[in-house]
Amino acid sequence: MVSRIHAEVLGQGACYENLRVLCKDIGARLSGSPEADAAILWGAKVLEAVGPAEVRMQPVVVPHWERGAPEQAWMRVDGGEAEPLRIAALGGSVGTEGDLEAEVAVFRDFEALDSLGEDGLDGRIAFFNRPMDPLMINAGSAYGGAYEQRSRGAVEAADHGGVAALVRSLTHALDTFPHTGGLRYSDEVEQLPAAAVSTVDARRIARLVEAGHEVRVGMNMNCVLYEDKAQANVIAEWTGSEFPDRYIVVGGHLDSWDIGEGAHDDGAGIVQSIEVLRTLHALGYAPRHTLRIVLFINEENGNNGGKTYAQRARERGEWHVAAVESDAGGDAPRGYSIDASDLGTEAVRAWRDGLAEYGVGDMRRGGAGVDIGPLKKEMPAGKRPLMVGLRPNSQRYFDYHHSDRDIFENVHERELKLGAAALTSMVYLLDQLDYESLD
Repeated sequence: MVSRIHAEVLGQGACYENLRVLCKDIGARLSGSPEADAAILWGAKVLEAVGPAEVRMQPVVVPHWERGAPEQAWMRVDGGEAEPLRIAALGGSVGTEGDLEAEVAVFRDFEALDSLGEDGLDGRIAFFNRPMDPLMINAGSAYGGAYEQRSRGAVEAADHGGVAALVRSLTHALDTFPHTGGLRYSDEVEQLPAAAVSTVDARRIARLVEAGHEVRVGMNMNCVLYEDKAQANVIAEWTGSEFPDRYIVVGGHLDSWDIGEGAHDDGAGIVQSIEVLRTLHALGYAPRHTLRIVLFINEENGNNGGKTYAQRARERGEWHVAAVESDAGGDAPRGYSIDASDLGTEAVRAWRDGLAEYGVGDMRRGGAGVDIGPLKKEMPAGKRPLMVGLRPNSQRYFDYHHSDRDIFENVHERELKLGAAALTSMVYLLDQLDYESLD
């Protein structure tokens, strides 16, 4: 069956064309935007067309933040002329209310900032310049190790008397593209504007400051946070032939950031999840458990789609025996992350040798995905799903992630299809398990 799945996806797969339409006809689709509305309608239409599932909308309340007019930024070295500087406002940032210009102080971590004392910034801009660790083999782990400077940088800057926060883009690539991403504010300190700079500009600013030069950065950002908006998860439900009241969910997130096209993050996961339904139906397969394909909304700046789905499942007393997610890009698949009990992990790893023939034999314990994560928290003991995340090659993913480079042209058709086949294979295999024996 796994061989048949691969033949069907590689020979007849629709995921690459679906990704082209999602990226080129709709484009970036941040939660709350008209483009996200269009993507929701598109997703429902495609799911209705490819399989026998019943498609419905699950209402979700999402935040509505807009970048506004394009950011303007500049830098001055030792009081010289202003030079253009490319920045990307971090998602959820407040605006600058006109021009803001101040001297930059560079820090590798929060401990270095703490060493200056409570008001150590004294009206300066805090620039957090810790790179993703180049010694870590898994790029996702390197991202996680540098993530806090983006998520908490604005709070730390405010807590030490700063006027704004800049962060080094989270990528191993040395290029001129700033990468956005969400931040978190605290009610205990002032909300400061925050933006990312490219790794090239980060290196230059840090070297100038280290050499004793005064570097001032100016910013003009027009970000606005509006009232929350009603949008929806898209759910396609294919009733199981043996266990209609037990669910296997597979999905990714339909929203993206508002720059680029959201091709790898997470257009790839969306079209691969749709391909699961198309492929199994094309092969004449009848699922034993009820299969749900879920196109989650609002993973990027709140995860309200995942939280809402899990809350509704708990309220209805639904037993989700398994949950699978694709949200690590469309590069060639290498294996899976497993978040399960010891028995569940052993059951999945029993397929390792067979799946290794298809290049996806790397199976290790770890987080399976943000969208399906709330199911683990919401479900009572004994009803928590066996969770699996598709693990593509991580090395190029953060070159594109949250930037203008995350476009359709940077997704390789064959690699995307191999990921869809790997995702479908895992869903099929999970459908074969006896879950009562895994309790």
